[in-house]
Amino acid sequence: MIIELNHIADPFISIVVPAYKEEKIVEAILSKYPKELRAKYRAELILSDGGSGDKTVELAKKHADTIVVHDESRRQTIAEGRNAGAALARGKVIIFINCDTFPADTEAMLSYVYNWFSGENGYNYPALATRVYVKPEELGVSDWLFYTFFNNYVRLLNVVGVGACRGECQIVRRDIFEQAGGYNAKLVAGEDFDLFARIRKIGKTIYTSAITVIEDPRRFRKEGYIKVMYKWSKNALKVLFSGSASDKEWEAIR
Repeated sequence: MIIELNHIADPFISIVVPAYKEEKIVEAILSKYPKELRAKYRAELILSDGGSGDKTVELAKKHADTIVVHDESRRQTIAEGRNAGAALARGKVIIFINCDTFPADTEAMLSYVYNWFSGENGYNYPALATRVYVKPEELGVSDWLFYTFFNNYVRLLNVVGVGACRGECQIVRRDIFEQAGGYNAKLVAGEDFDLFARIRKIGKTIYTSAITVIEDPRRFRKEGYIKVMYKWSKNALKVLFSGSASDKEWEAIR
């Protein structure tokens, strides 16, 4: 089901937010992209709902330009959700950003993306990986160690020619996204790694610290960094060598 709320003329940026049972935070997240700011940078806001069944969609109607709702009885993968949002995107660039994640500075992000991809240099790069962090007031020692390590790890992988990016925020030229075939809809995990690895075969991907997104560390708080990193690594390796994830379903933590 597709719900059209606002028509944005000739968008340059499409912001795709996949969501599943996010009634507690969806308004706070979508309000980070006010209409005035979206108009300034020719950005459309698309919510792709995974069949939440709660108030996520109703609350999102106050903010989104377009909403697509998964209405099948089976659980949708986040890869499918992102693809569903991308199918409605009309911008030249797509910002995929999770519903538990938001830009530290929305205007800085939109300005950077608009200027980068509309310029000659930026348009030669298919995709951007961003810096991911947590709110300063939530930052503990283990958080600092993890984010310092992982952001630099992602930076290094892109420098040495291995496309890599946290799935919390991936910025991709739409034509390149379509050329790569989008996200592998069958993957319940590792779909972010898989997409950037395939995009890297088309052109160079880069990591930028000019854009910082803030994620909700709820999964780390529940499962711990070691367990989450183990699951990430296991899925990434399985995807790399077999094209399928080791996990059959990715638990939604709310």
